[in-house]
Amino acid sequence: MKKVIAFIGILSMFVLVSPVKAFAGSNDKKAVDTVKQDTTKKDTAAASPAQAIKQTSTEQPQSKTFHQVLKEKFIEGGAGWMTPILLVLVLGLAIVIERLIYLNFSKINTTKFLHEIEELLKQNKLEEAKELARNTRGPVASLVYQGLDRYNESIDNIEKAVVTYGEVQMGRLESGLSWIALFIALSPMLGFLGTVVGMVQAFDDIEKAGDISPTIVAGGMKVALLTTVFGLISAIILQLMYSIIVSMIESLVNQMEDASLSFMDIIYKLKI
Repeated sequence: MKKVIAFIGILSMFVLVSPVKAFAGSNDKKAVDTVKQDTTKKDTAAASPAQAIKQTSTEQPQSKTFHQVLKEKFIEGGAGWMTPILLVLVLGLAIVIERLIYLNFSKINTTKFLHEIEELLKQNKLEEAKELARNTRGPVASLVYQGLDRYNESIDNIEKAVVTYGEVQMGRLESGLSWIALFIALSPMLGFLGTVVGMVQAFDDIEKAGDISPTIVAGGMKVALLTTVFGLISAIILQLMYSIIVSMIESLVNQMEDASLSFMDIIYKLKI
């Protein structure tokens, strides 16, 4: 799973490079657009009025895609504040994907698995049963293996081993949740911080201008609030994923408890 996180981290770096390049290249694009606008104005002035009207009528507004709008808003919010929010989102999603893969591979058919273990134990094939538990993925198989490893000991020792190792497996299932919770709290905090700093900059612009201009106030407020919007979106996405992971962990824990009780019942029947 560490390789999965590393692979996702490498992909996240490519994701981060794209907005930064877009932000860096926006100034060049603006310069080119300015030159084009000047050239267009000169051509329009030189052309006849009829041609100018015809050219204006043929121009149609082009609809922007969601990716283009998102990139524009990212640039307007400022790469200095938007990049940390994007980084938090990408790292959080990397952990989420790793947890989802791990939890999905931890699910097995416990009824079929325990039935096969019981049949092998009835035939006094302890090593085959241990081999089956060792080669089966998931926490349930690990619990059963710990019990089978102490099969020749007392029932109390077997039960203690199963219970103790169950707590170890629960810790592995909950691994990474603290980081996701941190990113959920960090995303809106970074957004609010960017908003406050943007508001301070807006008031500085008003002070320099010496007048409360609606353009200055509206522009500064829009740029400041964009960081909060992106921070809240990031937190909402991670919170939804966090809830899904918690529900999957609860389902696996219930499966482990039912399987451990069923396994101990099998041990009681065979030993008594």
